[in-house]
Amino acid sequence: MHANHFVRPRRRSRLALRFAAAALAGATVVSLAPTAVAAGAGTATDSAGSSASSDRHRPSVDLGPELRDIVSRGSSTAALGETRENGRRTWRDAAGVTDLDSARPARADGRFRIGSITKTFVSTVVLQLADEGRLRLDDPVERYLPGVVPNGGAITLRQVLNHTSGLYDYLEDPQFLFHDEASLRAFLAQGRWTNYRPEQLVTAGVQHAPYFAPGQGWHYSNTNYILTGMIIRKVTGHTWQREVEKRIVEPLNLDNTSFPGSWPGIPGPHAHGYVKLPEGPADVTLINPTVGDAAGNGISTTSDLDRFHAALFGGRLLSAARLAEMTTAVPAPMIGAHYGLGLIRYDLPCGEVWGHTGGIPGFNSVLLGARDGSRQFALSFNLLEGTETEESETTLNTFVLRAACGPDTAAAPGAPAAKGADGGPPWTTFKTLR
Repeated sequence: MHANHFVRPRRRSRLALRFAAAALAGATVVSLAPTAVAAGAGTATDSAGSSASSDRHRPSVDLGPELRDIVSRGSSTAALGETRENGRRTWRDAAGVTDLDSARPARADGRFRIGSITKTFVSTVVLQLADEGRLRLDDPVERYLPGVVPNGGAITLRQVLNHTSGLYDYLEDPQFLFHDEASLRAFLAQGRWTNYRPEQLVTAGVQHAPYFAPGQGWHYSNTNYILTGMIIRKVTGHTWQREVEKRIVEPLNLDNTSFPGSWPGIPGPHAHGYVKLPEGPADVTLINPTVGDAAGNGISTTSDLDRFHAALFGGRLLSAARLAEMTTAVPAPMIGAHYGLGLIRYDLPCGEVWGHTGGIPGFNSVLLGARDGSRQFALSFNLLEGTETEESETTLNTFVLRAACGPDTAAAPGAPAAKGADGGPPWTTFKTLR
């Protein structure tokens, strides 16, 4: 969700992957015939697909073949995508099935868990509060959350937002990992219903030594955004969810976007997510999302995400000065990209794109677009966790490159596959839970 490839500093075996990317050996890959959504479900391109554009890197009008490849060759049970240009939809489609039992076609207007794209919403609220003079980005965490973080007086809110705090990622703690089939089964039976308070998640992170001194490196850490949510509550007196809803969701009429707290379901039409077991796929759609909290709790649609991106980069949510701060990015060598304040910048063959990606069990998502807000694309895909292959990576690389750069763009021959923060494809690892 690159011209750059990603280098993982510390690899794990496939039997010890992160909570959000459990992989178990021995299960049978489910083969699904991709199914495009009928026009009545909103899959056909609208008249904007033929509108004039001076940008030679405009999105492909029809990414249907690439979307179907994500399902037929990429180990996903469903995939949903949309592109927009100058405020108008240029393409939307769906492939795969809503669920494996009914085999009903997936819907292009379906909702899905957005994982770490939640971080961009949360960061936007913090920057609005800074615009209002209610906090300062260079204030120490200790000022807002006294005693919560060791060395909190030396860690600024800006460092929390751009992952230069050095704080340990709580999702690296063993309690949030699948180690083997038994631990996966335990998660499916009991673990996924666990209700976490933000303070518990922070404690799980800060009980480990930091990766480095504040400001002396870069390491993706979900702990940073749990703290950010707590700071929003301290400053406003409201939960981060309520502030996101009041400041972003409601003004933009993002009617299909929600931040459900502990509710395990997904409202409205949606594709199911699965993980692999020896006897076949296990449905993991229902999960208590408090494990992600402000780092990855959200639910949305491709249309709502594209409209959010357009509003953010079009200057509707932040002052020009704050948006400039948000897009002031530091090198993120762990993922071969640059990271701003709740935003990732990827450098593609056609130039830079901005946005975020997300992953939570059963769901992966991408939101990227132009810095001037003129173009964006969103993708959700339900990768069958545990069946990932190099071909899965290739199909995703192809979709992202062509969505961002145009239908004739392809990865350079022989170029290594792009890697994300935990060693998988970049658009599957951008953590909520990663």
